[in-house]
Amino acid sequence: MPFDDPIIIIGAGPTGLTAALALGLAGLPVMVLEAEPGLTHDLRAGSFHPPTIEMLTALGVGDAMHATGIQVPIWQVRDRVEGVVAEFDLGLIADETPYPYRLHLEQHRLTPMLLDRLQEAAPTVEVRFNAPVESVAIEDDGVAVSVGGGEPAALRGSWVIGGDGARSVVRKAIGTSFDGFTWPERFLVASTTHDLGQHGFAGAGYIADPDDWAAVFKVPDEGPPGLWRIAYPTDPEIPEAEVLDQEAIQPRLAKILEHVPGKPDRFELKYASTYRVHQRVAGRFFQGRAIIAGDAAHINNPLGGFGLNGSVQDAVNLSAKLVEIWNGADAEPLLDLYDRQRRPINIKAVQAMSIRNKKMIEERDPEVRRQRLAELAETAKDPVKAKAYLMNSSMINSVREAASIT
Repeated sequence: MPFDDPIIIIGAGPTGLTAALALGLAGLPVMVLEAEPGLTHDLRAGSFHPPTIEMLTALGVGDAMHATGIQVPIWQVRDRVEGVVAEFDLGLIADETPYPYRLHLEQHRLTPMLLDRLQEAAPTVEVRFNAPVESVAIEDDGVAVSVGGGEPAALRGSWVIGGDGARSVVRKAIGTSFDGFTWPERFLVASTTHDLGQHGFAGAGYIADPDDWAAVFKVPDEGPPGLWRIAYPTDPEIPEAEVLDQEAIQPRLAKILEHVPGKPDRFELKYASTYRVHQRVAGRFFQGRAIIAGDAAHINNPLGGFGLNGSVQDAVNLSAKLVEIWNGADAEPLLDLYDRQRRPINIKAVQAMSIRNKKMIEERDPEVRRQRLAELAETAKDPVKAKAYLMNSSMINSVREAASIT
């Protein structure tokens, strides 16, 4: 059946812009509404797994991503005192994907690439900034979207996709739950220009310790050697300005990297930011003409790099189904399939793996921690076990499993 109104996408982050690009390349009319005056500068997510790279390459942004991003074929797990415990080489999955590495590219570098591609190849897509959505009403034959801000408007859409984050207006319109929990600590991300590669760090790694655990990974900068981002927990009772003070960050970095030979006495910091971390999944991903994806549908801790990847994978999966619906397919079965492919996989794979990763690196019982790290070291040394582990951690298995659900 033909539709008179465009598909409205709320949010111009990676989820919304990926969905807009996939729909626009298929010739569908799309309107993207973003509350901010321009693309946001989010400093959190920045690691793309092989299946996500494949999807974004198919949409025409792979070359731009590779021109700026850093390929990371090896990642490590370290004990804070003992050093490297396990090292995983994604070359073991080279027969499973054309991209056997993580591609490090912060999401604030990806979104301009998506927007450029939209402007170049998707003339049926309109992106509006300064367009905060105040409400969404689901109707039998479409959706009504109320936009506030400087230019209020009442818009009609054939469908609405909520790519509008954890406080999603669309999820609220659907009326579904967002069950889960919030981790007690606040995460701080400090970015240093000091090259940790000279101290034996791979481009991605995790440092295990009951109190001073951290995630360490390299991202692009204006020039070599790039930036090294160190994410670690902070006490939420301490005022944010205090934990962000250089004189508070420096001793924490010194403690986290205490046993790294040759580390500097002081790190040159480029920026630092804090954020709270949640583990939540919506009770359902659609209702009538309203659908949610990305952080609007599920959020998780960053250890493993699953959140941004899962969001892009949602957008690609959903867009393919909306193209079929636009061209005459029955909507209900296809959207039900989207829910069944994306929601259980998120709970089973993304939530479980990210929680497991955090518990592993922050384990307080020394014997339990020793045993878990020893098991991980044994896995990394066995090519068969290591490949099986990488097929899960790279999200190849979860994407394939979702695709097998019919």
